[in-house]
Amino acid sequence: MGNIFSAGDLDLYLSNGGTSVFVDVLMLAVSDLAATAWDYRFATMLTRQDQGVMGRGAVGFDLADIDWGRTAQQRAEAKDFVLRVVDLASRRHRWDELNYFPPFAESYLRRFRAMVEAFDPATARDDGITFPRPDETTPASCVRHRVLSSLPLLEGCVFCFAGVTFAK
Repeated sequence: MGNIFSAGDLDLYLSNGGTSVFVDVLMLAVSDLAATAWDYRFATMLTRQDQGVMGRGAVGFDLADIDWGRTAQQRAEAKDFVLRVVDLASRRHRWDELNYFPPFAESYLRRFRAMVEAFDPATARDDGITFPRPDETTPASCVRHRVLSSLPLLEGCVFCFAGVTFAK
């Protein structure tokens, strides 16, 4: 089983374990960068990639299914935010807190960055399902792991549900 993250003709196919690592390192970065309503919507979408909640092999998304904004400026700002998140994660931001070393995360992030960079948000077709609506987000943070936990009605974050304890 695996999960697919896609953008047009480009795909990032990850095993269940690879997906967990990918989401973990992105959550560490997005939690420290999110500042606007759109940023929190993107972070919420990432929390929905938690296989501990959604099911193994049942996650993934297409960049075309994201609401990137109505104007060219909104789309550019949103795309810039995603690239900044990936870049921060690529610099191993907070990886020292993980109780494991993610050896393949850098290659996943390079591939995903290339996908985001090549993607034209003006071609998006927001499916209304993949990307959370503004009322589906809450900038709640898991106190234990210091990452966003925006899934409604759930207490905890991607690390809590996976049983990850951060290194001290």
